[in-house]
Amino acid sequence: MDDALFGKRDKRGHWTPNKKLKRAPVFVWPTQPLKSLRFLFGYPGYLWPWNALYCAVAAISWLYLTPSIETMRDFHWWWIALIFLRNAGLTVLLYGGFHTVLYIQRRQQAQFKYNAKWPDTKNPTFLFGNQTAENLVYTLGAGVPIWSAVEAVTWWGYANGYMPWVEFATHPVYFIVLLMLVPAWRELHFYLIHRLLHMGPLYHWIHKIHHNNVNPGPWSGLSMHPVESLFYFTGVLIHLVVPSHPLHSMFQLMHAGLSPAKSHVGFDRMYLDNEHAVDTDNYYHYLHHKYFEVNYGEKRIPLDEWFGTFHDGSPEADEALTKRIKAKKWARG
Repeated sequence: MDDALFGKRDKRGHWTPNKKLKRAPVFVWPTQPLKSLRFLFGYPGYLWPWNALYCAVAAISWLYLTPSIETMRDFHWWWIALIFLRNAGLTVLLYGGFHTVLYIQRRQQAQFKYNAKWPDTKNPTFLFGNQTAENLVYTLGAGVPIWSAVEAVTWWGYANGYMPWVEFATHPVYFIVLLMLVPAWRELHFYLIHRLLHMGPLYHWIHKIHHNNVNPGPWSGLSMHPVESLFYFTGVLIHLVVPSHPLHSMFQLMHAGLSPAKSHVGFDRMYLDNEHAVDTDNYYHYLHHKYFEVNYGEKRIPLDEWFGTFHDGSPEADEALTKRIKAKKWARG
């Protein structure tokens, strides 16, 4: 499989896919019912393969890898430690798996890699001068512990009646619809928090650590300042007011904890064999790391289009970004 058939690589080694970023059919007017259904339930689409994978991991984790709700009525170090070990194990398995196959073994070399360069190993911007080493420190030293702490408080809230609980047997349609909406809420929450973190002092004090990864890899996904990690996982607080089941919260937390591996993987496609590959669907966010002031959200909800910060990777979008930056500098004087 040759990436030259699906995109172009410029003289600097940057690869751009031929397929342009487009708005999801559910947000297109006039309505497109068949395309919308295909987007929601077809492959690839909103549900398959990635959101279905995160939901399956969440279900298995809730049923088999989480202490009983009765146990979690009171905080005890041992059950919180179990949650941390489970989350750390999943993180190492997924993030480490992507990194091993694509960046250590380099099974497909730079085929479909947006930036032909590999992670920095001698750059003073990073801890120890090593991009991957810094990413590991922030991911396993801050991201996973904070994720696990937020999860522990969430289960304590359910166990003590602070989170309104809905059972599938009582409201099956509501249960399934809410489960389908979890990724959409995650995307909206991410956009709001992300825009906040790009404001002046918050960017320089907090978010800049994540943006040191101009050429991100899988471990860059959760490589954040601890305060940013805390903000990032607060999306689960919606379940304080929206009646839900712990599975909904688990899905949301797993989605937040695991999806950054894919969205920062740095490759447009990952080989399954010589003829087949799976789409990683992360070009949208890669452009944010490349240009900083575009694509604050994700591509499924067109928030960036609505607020004038959308970039599809085209020369026209480059020109629009340049004009916007110049206008901003002019306005500041």
